[in-house]
Amino acid sequence: MTSESKSPVAAAFRKAADRAESLAAESASASEPLRFAAGLYRIQGEVAAAVQVLHAASPLAGRLETDARRLVEPLRMVHRHAAELAPPILAAVARERLSEAAEVAQARLGVYWNGTRDDREDFLSRAALRPYVEVLVRNRVPVDRPKVGRVCPHCGGQPWVAARRPQPNTHGAQRLLVCALCGSEWVVNRILCPACGEEDPAKLPAFNTDRYPSVRIEACETCHRYVKSIDLSVDGKAIPEVDDLVSVGMDLWAAEQGFARIEPGLAGV
Repeated sequence: MTSESKSPVAAAFRKAADRAESLAAESASASEPLRFAAGLYRIQGEVAAAVQVLHAASPLAGRLETDARRLVEPLRMVHRHAAELAPPILAAVARERLSEAAEVAQARLGVYWNGTRDDREDFLSRAALRPYVEVLVRNRVPVDRPKVGRVCPHCGGQPWVAARRPQPNTHGAQRLLVCALCGSEWVVNRILCPACGEEDPAKLPAFNTDRYPSVRIEACETCHRYVKSIDLSVDGKAIPEVDDLVSVGMDLWAAEQGFARIEPGLAGV
């Protein structure tokens, strides 16, 4: 049995990759981002397996400053994938980063890890760090990272998608946010803006379309942010962060209405 097959984090990434490939075969309009996502998930699974081996040999500290030296080479696997298969602009950035010295690469990851919201909107750093953070969370290693505002309680990451999960013996659904950095889910009130905390239902409109019956835009007229929500009762096989890519047109529509997504998805919006 390989180290990758022994890693539950790697297995979760493989499952996401399989889902992305399945959806790509069904959705012509979203096939390109879904196929890129599938490849990214497979690489992240390989990175997670490598990080798990490092942790088993000598436990990771959960502090990027301490762990970074051991992580630079495994995490660069994500950059190599992006350099070869990402859309042109992202691929060019990935190639540039591959040429950086290890010290520069570590510093860049540190900027994302400790930085402001603008610094954290760095797709490649987020994608590279995700396997590491997921391994930390799965192994119950505290993640030593700023947790400012309404963020993931496990790692301080931003929610990039929400899910509505039906509850047994009730007429309602549980609302969950999914972290973009560690993949964890946490429960939030159904009437609440995850970005600013607005709780007035009149200021929290939801938008949907018959084309994507399981999807809706949950927006806030106070801060003009939104999160896309996936109804898991429509398709039990759905993986919110993957199924999100099928309805990227809704994100483009939301942007036209003046709303900005709390955290970009894998399509970059």
